[in-house]
Amino acid sequence: MDRRGFLATSGGAALSLLGVPDPDAITRRVRDSSPTAVRVGQGEVSAILRMVRTLGDSAAEYGGGHAKKVAIDYLTGSAGPWLDGRYTEAIGQKLYAAASQLAHLIGWMAQDEGDDTGHQALARHYYAHAYRLADESGEQELAATALRGLTVQAIGLGPKHRAEALALSEKCMDHARHLDDPRAIAYYQSTLAEAAALNGDHRLASASLSASQTHIERSATAPTGDSWASHFTIGRWAHASGTILARMGDLAGAREQLHTALEIHGLDRRRSRAAVLGHLGEIHLQQGDLDGAFAVWTEFLDCAEGVRSVRVRDAAKDMCVRLARHQQVPEARALSRRAAVLLTQP
Repeated sequence: MDRRGFLATSGGAALSLLGVPDPDAITRRVRDSSPTAVRVGQGEVSAILRMVRTLGDSAAEYGGGHAKKVAIDYLTGSAGPWLDGRYTEAIGQKLYAAASQLAHLIGWMAQDEGDDTGHQALARHYYAHAYRLADESGEQELAATALRGLTVQAIGLGPKHRAEALALSEKCMDHARHLDDPRAIAYYQSTLAEAAALNGDHRLASASLSASQTHIERSATAPTGDSWASHFTIGRWAHASGTILARMGDLAGAREQLHTALEIHGLDRRRSRAAVLGHLGEIHLQQGDLDGAFAVWTEFLDCAEGVRSVRVRDAAKDMCVRLARHQQVPEARALSRRAAVLLTQP
């Protein structure tokens, strides 16, 4: 398959692609490259990884909508031609792995920017590209990460996609079982737990969440790597755990975990903090703690200012709907007004 054409395809990627690995792609590319093609070395690989870190930091802080176009332009304008260049097999493996990370980041950005059909199809498209590139480079962790992206997308689409979410999360774990990094294993186990919870399988969800906890607790002394999964901290685990427990109806446990994520481990990204605060306010309200909900949602709105993320916008919309029945309370009216202003922003 022509690599540049594969990357530039505008249509959505079918899940069937995920079952058709091409382990000889790099070898074939090295053998058949044109003598006039651009020469690619470690410098180009490092450039892609630096771009992934820079754009990833921006997206984590301000949401996927801020830098997606820049990331796509860089993939198609720089990384794509490099994949069609001349390089050794060792550099080719690194190049494919770096391009996988960039494609995954674009998929995440598209998914975070909008929940309409176009954005979700684009996200699926790039996650599938990320998987193929990772699989061809032999990077099991990156392949698992791309499958996790598809799983999280399926979970977000709701119960109608529960079978797909569970199947993808199980395939993700197939790639992750032999990894050494406990953070990575905890990351993927928590995804399996959330997919199982959506599927109504609380036994599997509880077992997977427990396994995830065991691994994240082993990560304190483990060295931090550069991959997407290696940044799964105990605070992020607490956030994931709270989400899973809430899905299983354990509001008290969910509330404790989300407070732990914020107050003890201090999630440091505005988008992440806003997402946790939005969910936490909902849980306070469901437990009848109206004042607690007001306090948390006030902090949520402070944190959400300037963040372009569909997840944060959805939390603001959800808050407005829930506050509608409390409009006799001045604090509820004030929060509704602030949320309305937030929702008018691009």
